[in-house]
Amino acid sequence: MTSFDTSPQLNVWRALLALGVVFVMLATTGWTALRTHRETTPLQASLTKWEHGRFHGHGLPDPDASPARLARFFASLTEQERGRLAHRYPLAVGNMNGAPVELRYQANHLAMKQARKVEKKRMHDSRLSPAGQQQAGRRMHRYESLMSGGRQILSFDPEGTGRIAEVFGNLDEAERISVVVPGVDTDLLTFQKTNRKYSATAGMAEALYSAERTASPTTRTAVIAWADYTAPNGLGVDAATAMRAEDGAVRLNALLRALPGSAPVSMFCHSYGSVVCGVAAHAMPDRVADIAVAASPGMRVSDAAHLGTSARVWAMRDATDWVQDVPYLEVGGLGHGADPVSKAFGARVLSARDAQGHSGYFEPGTDSLRNFADIGVGAYRAVTCAHDVDVCREGLSGTDTAGRA
Repeated sequence: MTSFDTSPQLNVWRALLALGVVFVMLATTGWTALRTHRETTPLQASLTKWEHGRFHGHGLPDPDASPARLARFFASLTEQERGRLAHRYPLAVGNMNGAPVELRYQANHLAMKQARKVEKKRMHDSRLSPAGQQQAGRRMHRYESLMSGGRQILSFDPEGTGRIAEVFGNLDEAERISVVVPGVDTDLLTFQKTNRKYSATAGMAEALYSAERTASPTTRTAVIAWADYTAPNGLGVDAATAMRAEDGAVRLNALLRALPGSAPVSMFCHSYGSVVCGVAAHAMPDRVADIAVAASPGMRVSDAAHLGTSARVWAMRDATDWVQDVPYLEVGGLGHGADPVSKAFGARVLSARDAQGHSGYFEPGTDSLRNFADIGVGAYRAVTCAHDVDVCREGLSGTDTAGRA
């Protein structure tokens, strides 16, 4: 739900809920059949090549091994040897949790260079329709943008609509790490936008990184723009169920378990991204200190206690956000449960003043972005609660005062 500012399809959502039994049957039959007929993707091909590869006469480690095991493997190599692996298996290394982040940046740059060549050829492929050729051109230019200016691409998969994650700041040296998890209609082409920049994942993360540096200039921070899951397309069946969220939660927790260092992590989950975070919460590593949701349709639980996490849970919603009109319930697998900003849910409710609609929570100058930044740097006592009351700060330690500069 990242890209919607109005609610023309809320009646569709309600109808989907009313037809719960039908869609549950689809989820267990038609969708299952669809998901079992997949061709080999470029990423899968790279991983298969890695699995059969040899290095100095020895087999390479299982790409699904623990991040610690893979980290030890890469640490045993010279810089030149790591570079050779990145060149030989760019997609595999670029998406390998446990590989050094700088090596992943290098590998993904190579992978995007290859993907750009593919799309450049497709632009002139007479077998494609004019629309298909135009789409290829858009993807080619997107790859060019992602490859420019020393951007730090932590993961990249060109398959389908594409998945990607980008880092702002120095992830290896960060004292605080923030992860932005977006909602529906997020893919390679919508990852960044020229118009309404801060409604797109990259813009959200960039704004948060800048706001965190303003909030605490002496704190070394890093922000991950995490669009590394297949988000629902529009407000259809996928957006009303947890199927995409369940797949995304597995990928999200794999990332979190592989983050370097031991810095506290704060999650910032927007719209359907809050469903992903809700499903993932119980399995998040202990270093996740905060889960903050904005514009949430629900987190698949009846209250914050049922998330199964020791992290502080924060929530906010702007008064003009249409998501407040969705049915906050779950019936037959459809709908996402209780309203996170309701008193009964038990989250710490923050001010979202000036956020302006469903997609404006990361706009500079808003209470929502300032609050996110304060959470991101651990300045919990500096946050502004909803309705100008102090209840969202209750019980916070007096030492959590790395206040806004």
